[in-house]
Parts: sequence; structure tokens; C-alpha cells
Amino acid sequence: MPKIKRLIIHYTDLRGFIRSVERPYENNNSIENIFATTDGSSVYGFENIERSDLVLKPDLSTLTEVPWNNNVTRSLAMIYTPDGERYNKDPRFVAEKTNNLLRELGYKIMIGAELEFFLLKKLELSFDEHGLQIFMRQELAEDSWYKKIYHETDSQDPLFIYRLRLIEYLENMRYGVETSHHEVARSQIELSLKAGDPVYLGDEIVTTKWVAKHVANEMGMRPVFMPKPLYEMNGSGLHLHISLWRDDKNLFYDGSGLSDVARYFIGGLIEHCRSLAAIIAPTTNSYKRLVPGYEAPVYCLWSRYNRSVAIRIPYASDERRVRIEFRPPDPSSNPYLAVSAVILAGLDGINRKIDPGPEFVGNAYKLSQEDVKRNRIMTLPRNLEEALEELENDHDYLKPVFSKDLVESYIEIKREEIREIDKRPSPYEFMLYADI
Repeated sequence: MPKIKRLIIHYTDLRGFIRSVERPYENNNSIENIFATTDGSSVYGFENIERSDLVLKPDLSTLTEVPWNNNVTRSLAMIYTPDGERYNKDPRFVAEKTNNLLRELGYKIMIGAELEFFLLKKLELSFDEHGLQIFMRQELAEDSWYKKIYHETDSQDPLFIYRLRLIEYLENMRYGVETSHHEVARSQIELSLKAGDPVYLGDEIVTTKWVAKHVANEMGMRPVFMPKPLYEMNGSGLHLHISLWRDDKNLFYDGSGLSDVARYFIGGLIEHCRSLAAIIAPTTNSYKRLVPGYEAPVYCLWSRYNRSVAIRIPYASDERRVRIEFRPPDPSSNPYLAVSAVILAGLDGINRKIDPGPEFVGNAYKLSQEDVKRNRIMTLPRNLEEALEELENDHDYLKPVFSKDLVESYIEIKREEIREIDKRPSPYEFMLYADI
């Protein structure tokens, strides 16, 4: 256990924003007795003011020294009600319950993520309270005019030093990055995060976003985890790589290739892909990414090696690496909720033996609307409101883990986001209509 002088306790609200409280640690107190409180009525989607007290207890397994300040230790929280019960709307508790369900079913899951984001030198925003003044200025962290600089070499990659420092800090906090590289778009980074269970991966993504912001601040930059911050450039995804295990055996491999268990899991993802979108692509900006032509999926299809579909079967060098990649999620999602929902959709497919249909062959971006209609191909929702309507009508598969009030609160805070965005004019509306 690290030496503790001051303790930062982190948790997330339903939208995925990291919340923080800091307190001193007195050496004569046991760390097991340390706690903090939060006002649940001030946290997106949590509680009304008349029952707003919630208790934050540090998960001792997550205690680590903050790499840039050895006087501070950081922990992720477990949220409780004043009665001592775990709080059902705590996103991290959702991931814990998903773990428990997997154990009850005799499964172990390994799930990793490719986290993509942009690094900006400057992001200036200005709005007045009535939404009449609108100003935005973006400046990328690199000046290359060439848009496609995937796997740029370190000697020519100005983001290389940033990635090294970020990875060093994460390793000091006991998280791992399997690979990192320059992504397709200018100033875009991808980190392939170490696989684990839903709680571990959720913790890892939350921590990575927190550390990424600190490192960028040290270097005079700002990371942006919006799925589509730049027009006519690739967006940022949170691709999930999933395999299911029992007794050290990869259940997605049957001795010769993809197993029926894997196919049924894929079938569950396809069956629920439209309602899943509300959780894994949870912002209005998400649906600016989910358009053809920018390596983001539009159609709920599966295929080997194919990045134009929602579910890809990557190359695997041996049976232990056989997995599926689910490509629609993006980094604006709450990782505890997103990862749990994806797993529950897949388990529903296994339980109901849902056939995913034949493997798609070809470039899905070249499908015509006539092809889509004729073959009854399911598409992802066109916008967040459509996704929320799907979630309202299709969420029974979440019930083993997601409480009814969590789903209802989640839908309401997302609809409130839409209402607030819809009320305000956008810069492009001025471009189109100012001189009408």
C-alpha cells in the first residue's frame, strides 16, 4: 500500500464525467475507515435533493500514488447509500454486478479497448448565457497538411513524446498499454489498453482519460475525447475486443475457427445494436462519427478482418487470441455502463442462441439503400433521440444488472442534453441561413 498523505477519491456520474473529492489522511486512522460524502442531487442522474446524501468509500485495490505528486494517493470509489447499501446508480457498481453475473454463469471475460482521441494545442469556446454569442477556435497539435498519417514514425511524430509520458504515468499506476501509435487523422492518438474484466477496463479507461488530461496540461495541450471533433476527418472510437473463457479455454474458438458461442454472442450484439447505441454512442456528436467513409460502422453486420462493419473478427495468431471486435462504441461513453451493456447483449445472444446471419463480404460503405432494404440489413440509429427510443423499447437484456431507475434516469438526462442543444443555434446554421 502506498504511503498516504492526502487522498483523492474519484467516481463517475451517469454521463461518464469524472468527479473528485480530496481529503487528508491522518496516520492514526485506519484507511479502511476513510470515507467522503457527495451531494447526489448535484451529480448528473443520481438523486433528488430530498434524498441526496451518498457515501464514497475508496476501493483499496485501486490505491496508487499519483505519479506527478508523491504527496497524493488516488483511489476509485464505491458509492453507498446512508443505510450502508451499495448505490444502484453507481456506474462502477454496474460493472461489479456484471462481473458477478459472469462468475455465476461460470464465465470469465477478457475485454480490452482501443481508445482514440485528438490532441489540440488550443481549444477556445465562448458562449453567452442566451446562446447568442458563438465562437470556437481549434488548433491541432501538429501542423502536417497531410490528413492520413497512420503509424507515423517517431522521428516525424510530434505526439510521440506525449504518448511516452502518458504511458509511463499509467504504468506507474498499474495500468498497461499494449501498443500506442499515431492514428489516421492529424493530431489523433490510439492507445490499445490492457484487457481485463469490466471493472478493470472501466477503471483503466477512466484513469487514462484523467492522466491524458494532466499530461497534456503539462505540455500546453488539451486532449479531446469527443467522437467527431473535426469535420471531414476520422472520428475517435472506443473499439472493444472481447473473448469469453471457462476453465482456461477460449469459448470463442472451437478447434477449427469461430465457435457457435462466439456466433451467438455476435447475434446478441446485432439483435440489440440499435438500443446499445444509446449507451455506447451516447452524445449528439456520436452520430456525426457514425457515417460512411471514415472507418466508423453504420451497418450491424459481422465479418472477418473488415473495418467497414460493426463487428470485426481480427486476425489471431493462435487460439488464445481469437476474439471479436465491437467497433461502434466511442470515448464519450461511460465505460462502466458501455462495457457492461455490450457484455449483457452478447450473453443474451448466447442464452437465446441468436444466429447472427451469414458473414458479410465486401465493403459495407458501398452498399446502396436498395441493398440495405432488400437484404433487411439493420443500421445504427441516425441520431441520439432515435437511439434513446430504441433503448426505451429494448432494455430487458440489461435487467440482470441495470436497475429500472438507472435506465430511466439515464434516458432523461440524455433527452435533456438533446433539448438544450436543440434550443441553441449552431455556427453552421449561421453559415446556411444568416443571409436568407
